[in-house]
Amino acid sequence: MANRRNLSRGGWLRRPGDEADGEREELARRLKPHELAALGSYYWEGWARDAQLPPSEAWRTWLICAGRGFGKTRAGAEWVRDVARHDGSARIALVGANLAEIRNVMVEGDSGVLAASPGALAPEFEPSLRRLTWENGAIAWLYSAGEPETLRGPQHSHAWCDEIAKWDNSSERAMSAWNNLQLTMRLGDGPRVVATTTPRQTALMRRIMADAKAGRVAVARGGTLDNREVLPADYLAAMVEQFEQSNFGRQELDGEMIAAVEGALWSRALIEGYRHMDAVPQARRVIVAVDPPASSSGDACGIVVAMLGVDGIAYIRADCSVTNATPERWARAVADAAHAWQADRVVAEANQGGQMVASVLRAADIALPVKLVHASRGKTARAEPIAALYEAGRVRHTGLFAALEDEMCGLVAGGGYEGPGRSPDRADALVWALTELMLVKRAAPRVRWI
Repeated sequence: MANRRNLSRGGWLRRPGDEADGEREELARRLKPHELAALGSYYWEGWARDAQLPPSEAWRTWLICAGRGFGKTRAGAEWVRDVARHDGSARIALVGANLAEIRNVMVEGDSGVLAASPGALAPEFEPSLRRLTWENGAIAWLYSAGEPETLRGPQHSHAWCDEIAKWDNSSERAMSAWNNLQLTMRLGDGPRVVATTTPRQTALMRRIMADAKAGRVAVARGGTLDNREVLPADYLAAMVEQFEQSNFGRQELDGEMIAAVEGALWSRALIEGYRHMDAVPQARRVIVAVDPPASSSGDACGIVVAMLGVDGIAYIRADCSVTNATPERWARAVADAAHAWQADRVVAEANQGGQMVASVLRAADIALPVKLVHASRGKTARAEPIAALYEAGRVRHTGLFAALEDEMCGLVAGGGYEGPGRSPDRADALVWALTELMLVKRAAPRVRWI
């Protein structure tokens, strides 16, 4: 196993190439099964990539800003394990968006602290006390960023903050939690904070990135594909196919912090804050909205499915938009969406083609209930009251709609569009759907006395 000294700090066991394959086979032959298993469990420095290992230069704050599946959680958990193993006086803060996520991801998750601490090295976890205790005396406490006041009073030597871009920014809790944590970092000779996150445009992220630019924060970056050796191939292929051409993919897969469009009606943080990935309530109404293209070789045909739940909340269920489609093809896509989601009505903008739109839709499905709407205002003006519904928390996205959300974040208040493509066709369809569900007053049934 020569030349190991010339390799990077991490990853000599996992580097590609015929020579590395031979070395791994030789290692497997030499070690007994339990020794080989222990190597995988204990020798993180040999398996980790450089971006998952602490900076070699002096640092106080280390930010791992990377895409989903990169291995950020494992890096944070392994760092905590290493600190606790070598320093019995360590007092560690584990800070997450909420206590449930801290426990389910940072502590008990597949890549959490307990998983990174096998056998005799595992700490004792006391959920009722929000505490982890190692045999040598090192202690870690759990803190929710949603309760920043709990970080007043304690003292720490180390801290791991996970998914800081998900912390509650609605009332500056995220910034308060971060500031309070910094004031607790006063134990030991060199207090250190590790933050792991997929980037988003939040006030806290902007502040930390500004500190990084000023040299006060060490930053490691990476993307989902960096961890291709561990992630399932089908998962990687599906994620790349679905998101690689979108700003959402640049953010969530490549770990790039996408600059927000100044004055945009929607922000990614706003959309993400109301994303709903659990079961939805019973539907009161379902609408399929259509923004037809002017030609088959021009803009996309925006097709969005929205549902009004019995709880009074609107849920965006699907983006079925099609590109470069003939009238017959996009009409069939509308009909298929209406059947798949059992829509009560199809709402279609009729400015482009008038009754032709209705005729094309009828040809696709004679029984399709169609309502034609006419745009008397520009796309942005129509979108402003819908954006207000999001601000009020009355709309949820039930999936990851990358292309649609990119367009939404490109609509600028007062007019203008700075998103992908020539026109926000998907976003316009969403606006028509939510207008029909949430803003159009339905006539109350009248009673006629005989």
